[in-house]
Formats: sequence, structure tokens, C-alpha cells
Amino acid sequence: MLGATGLAITELGLGTAPLGNLYQPVGDDIARATLAAARSAGMNHIDTAPHYGRGLSERRVGDAIRAAPDMVLSTKVGRLLHPDRSVVDDRLRDGFRSPMPFAARYDYSHDGILRSHEDSLQRLGLASVDILYVHDIGRVTHGDAHERYWAQLTTGGGLRALERLRDEGTIAGFGIGVNEVDACHDVMRAAKLDAILLAGRYTLLEQGALDRLLPACAAAGTSIVVGGPYNSGILATGTGRRGPCRYDYGPAPATVVDRVAAIEATCARHGVPLPAAALAFVLAHPQVAGVIPGIASPEQVARTVALYHHPIPAALWQELRATGLIRADAPVPADMDRARGARAATEPHRRHAASARANPPR
Repeated sequence: MLGATGLAITELGLGTAPLGNLYQPVGDDIARATLAAARSAGMNHIDTAPHYGRGLSERRVGDAIRAAPDMVLSTKVGRLLHPDRSVVDDRLRDGFRSPMPFAARYDYSHDGILRSHEDSLQRLGLASVDILYVHDIGRVTHGDAHERYWAQLTTGGGLRALERLRDEGTIAGFGIGVNEVDACHDVMRAAKLDAILLAGRYTLLEQGALDRLLPACAAAGTSIVVGGPYNSGILATGTGRRGPCRYDYGPAPATVVDRVAAIEATCARHGVPLPAAALAFVLAHPQVAGVIPGIASPEQVARTVALYHHPIPAALWQELRATGLIRADAPVPADMDRARGARAATEPHRRHAASARANPPR
């Protein structure tokens, strides 16, 4: 369950940045087929954002799930999109190959949050969404501008707007969607969060969130949804590909490549694909409600579901721990299996399914 929302999500969900044409174009027909394949595979959780293709991902997602009341949908606030006549093609802008003629402006204020929510409903063509995440708040993202945006979110009423939407029942809950741990602690001190969408900071490669964040979330009843489970690609492709390996939205440094190569070699000795281990690892933590890898095609949906169900021997986790390639205190699937039995083998497992929301929002 996501925090106190009453929403039950499948462990395996769909991240839709690729459907906003992240780095490369995806046709409308492929986007529709991808979303249909995810639903057919049993995924009930879809995450999108205004930033993903400057509205393109939201438009595609809304068209796909408008008549699907069983889906749990999250989108994000913190950016407002404004018409930009200079956009006349799909050249790469802000990481996306989208032709949508808009430019984004950060706005975390009370009125900005409410307008972002309303604008998203219009793009989605939906009457409501389930979860709103405050997108990309934090010092790493904003640098010298952080204090201004932090003031908008706190003294400027951004969090108050989200609390109002939650209290009114307009949304089931809210949280933040970030790739920096310190920002999570800052916002948790200022508001009660139902969930944190944490991208790239708790993975098979990185476990620093075990020190403070995951214990703090357990104490607060805040769920974690893991985004970027492959650390921007390197845990999906491995290290043997042509060209530079991608890590944290850029080329991977040599130290990261070497560590991933060691993890990859260990997985190979046990007959486990590296991305299968990456998915299983994050889901083993009891505070993690789900994982939302970015998926760009029906074939990737099928491959991701197969990776999710790939059998993984306990000996793999034992070796990764013994060699220091994962932390000794990191929960692994073998621990969870002993505690609650093996995961279901036929469809993505729904965490706390008996607590599913009685009245779906759409």
C-alpha cells in the first residue's frame, strides 16, 4: 500500500518518461501498444509527469487509461508548461525528442501547484489522478536557485496546496519525486508524505538510502517507489555494450563501470541476467511498494515481466554480500521469501491487495 492512501499497486509498474520521447522518438502507435501491453501484463501502476516530453507522456497516458478505473496513476507538480512558438520540430530539448510546443518553468508555489494539477488533468483528459509528486525539488537540481524554490514550496504554500487536495479527497495522497536523498529528508520534516518516488538512489549499485532515509520512511509510514532501478541504464545494458555506459543521466565513470562489471560477472556465474537482479533487489526492501522502470515498447514490457519472474538463487545474494558488492544490511529476496513465502509466479504481485481502494477515483 502507498502510505495511508489505501491504494494497492503491483510491484512492477510502468515509468513513462520514454513515452515522452526520452532521448529518442517513440511513435504514437508504439506508445499506445506499450501502455496496452503493460495493462495486459497485469501492471496497475503508471507514473508520468508534465516534464516528460513537455506534456507528451501525459497526453498518451490519458488516452490509454481513460476507461481503465483499475489503474493507479501518479503525475507530478513543480513545472508549468507555457506555449513556445520556437519549438517547430522534435530536436532534443531537456533530454526529450518531443515536438510539443511548450517550455517549462519551475513553480512550487501554492497557486503553481494547483495550476499544475489542473493542467495535468486537462492533458490527461481525466477527472482525477491518484498521487501527485513534487518533482525535482532539491539543491542538486536547482543549485543557487534552491532556496527560492524551497520557499515557494514551504512558506509559499506549495505543501499546503497538496495537503488541501489530499484532505478534500481530490487526490489520494502526495509525495516527492526526486533523485537526491537530502531533499527527501527536508520535505519529510515539513509535511507528512504518503510516498517518495526515489530515482536511482536505492539500487543494486547504490544503497546509501539504507543509512537514514529508509528507516525514516518506515517510522513515518511513507512508502518508497523506486524509479531508475537501472541507474539510467547501466544495470540494464551491463558493461559490454558499444559506446559509453549510461549512469545517472550521463556517461558512467570508470569506478561505476568496474563495480557494475563485477556485479554482472557474479550474476552470470549464477545464470541471472543483471537487470533481473536489479529489479528483484529493490523489491526485497519492505519499505519499497513498487518499481517503475521506464519502458518504450511492447517488447520491453514482455522482457521486463520476464526479468521480474526470473528465478534467482539465494547463492547469488550470498556472494554479492560476501564480496561487498551489496551492503550486508541490505534486504535481499531470500530474506523476504523466508518471511512471507515466494512471490506469485503468474502476474506482477500486488502489495497488500486486500487493502485496494474500495472506490476507484475514475
